[in-house]
Amino acid sequence: MADVNWLAVVVATVATFVLGGLWYGPLFGKLWMRASGMTEEELKRGNPGKIFGVSFVLQLIAAIVLAMFIGPDATPGFATMAGMSVGLFWVGMGFGVVYLFEHRPFSHWAVNAGYQTVAFTIMGAILGFWP
Repeated sequence: MADVNWLAVVVATVATFVLGGLWYGPLFGKLWMRASGMTEEELKRGNPGKIFGVSFVLQLIAAIVLAMFIGPDATPGFATMAGMSVGLFWVGMGFGVVYLFEHRPFSHWAVNAGYQTVAFTIMGAILGFWP
């Protein structure tokens, strides 16, 4: 963990957190709500401090582990592709298996797996391109 670029990890975390706000807000928020069966009323019943706080910590943990996985000497191209691969082929495919058994709609998988793919790609790029 001594080789982890902590500033890059924090920047990657913030970037993916901001992406999540856009992704589940103006970009795909309505589609996600329909696909997940959520209503505005249900969303309002949640505890925003807990939801956003824990989500940030989970993104931070993901960025730390991705940084450790790609290592300190990874090329920017490798780091970006590693992030994309983690998002699409590990997280996205894992979601796919669960969503099939839960009979969730394809659109729900597409929104969530799409976010994870883009988020991990950005995370990998930031970790790989950071000086």
